[in-house]
Amino acid sequence: MQVYLVGGAVRDALLGLPVRERDWVVVGGTREELLARGYREVGRDFPVFLHPETHEEYALARLERKVAPGYHGFHFRADSSVSLEQDLQRRDLTVNAIARAADGTLVDPYGGVRDLEQRVLRHVSDSFVEDPVRVLRVARFAARFAPLGFEVATETMALMRSIVQRGEIDALVAERVWQETDKALAEPSAAKYFRVLRECGALRAVFPEIDALFGVPQPAKWHPEIDTGVHSLMVLEQAARLSVDPRIRFAALVHDLGKSATPVAAWPHHHGHEERGAALIAALAARLRIPTEYRELAVIVARYHGVIHRAFELRPATVLEIIEKADGFRRPRRFDDALIACEADSRGRTGFESCAYPQRDYLRGARDAAAAAKPTAAEIADLAPTDIAGFIRRRRCAAIAALRPPLPAGPGV
Repeated sequence: MQVYLVGGAVRDALLGLPVRERDWVVVGGTREELLARGYREVGRDFPVFLHPETHEEYALARLERKVAPGYHGFHFRADSSVSLEQDLQRRDLTVNAIARAADGTLVDPYGGVRDLEQRVLRHVSDSFVEDPVRVLRVARFAARFAPLGFEVATETMALMRSIVQRGEIDALVAERVWQETDKALAEPSAAKYFRVLRECGALRAVFPEIDALFGVPQPAKWHPEIDTGVHSLMVLEQAARLSVDPRIRFAALVHDLGKSATPVAAWPHHHGHEERGAALIAALAARLRIPTEYRELAVIVARYHGVIHRAFELRPATVLEIIEKADGFRRPRRFDDALIACEADSRGRTGFESCAYPQRDYLRGARDAAAAAKPTAAEIADLAPTDIAGFIRRRRCAAIAALRPPLPAGPGV
């Protein structure tokens, strides 16, 4: 029985990156041998075992064969006759099909080291087309490794297009689409994920609401990039610079979904897109079963980003109303996250990438000042219960008015 380190651990070590987790493949071994050595079996579809001490995953070398449509339609065979090269051949990309023996020797039958050096994401074999999840995975790896200069190989992109054209991508269940997307949102170049999906045609299949934004114009005065889809990915790029939180990045990405539903006759203006966007986000979240905290933050940003950009033009009472509608007093962190997404929106425009966004600090300060403006017991002792709320509201408005700095309105959006 021989054991090899495989996959991402080998790839990342060769790139000089931190190794997140280590996976192992067992060649020439059997289920009974591993169980006898104290390994715990956890795999449902094929034999995977946890090491009794490190709890790292060890999988028996296996072959797989496509027997039905979709990514569940596979038959697996794992036994002691399966070679390491056969196991590596079933993997998605050459850079993930490198193994390292116990003595440090690399086993690289499909040119993964070469592709690491050339910064190419290339499929291992034509069996790549059998699993539609690989379209999402390649896009996610592109998002992870874009800062290192990696690009998807031309021939691999062609295979991804063929998966989409044959309708295989439609077999993906909502949970798997969101699982890959959530991971991609946390990657350094999250916008690359959506660009790759659009290039191969998969964006229209899995995120039609986002795909529909491309080709929709905006006023050039405020949006020199004009195209709403281009703007949305620029906003995601800015959100990635401002925060590592995938919830904030998702909210930034979908803040303008409502513009795809603007009547063509009204272009390039998009009056009312905020509420249209909130409804589209709710539908998208329901379809892909996106977690509630993602949906709630995204809806707040979609609904209020326009008025937040105009914060310095608003009366204190209106500022207070926005904080209340966004539930900023009870959910202060989520309100702060919404402001980060709004800053990304303002900066996600050609020529505005480095512009300051004082609205964020102002509204955070307004929320804090209003929250601290609590009446004393003596001040409300003689007030009727119905008058107390009005007193508190006036006190909060006064606190916001006192805070208001003499700053001009921020750049329009």
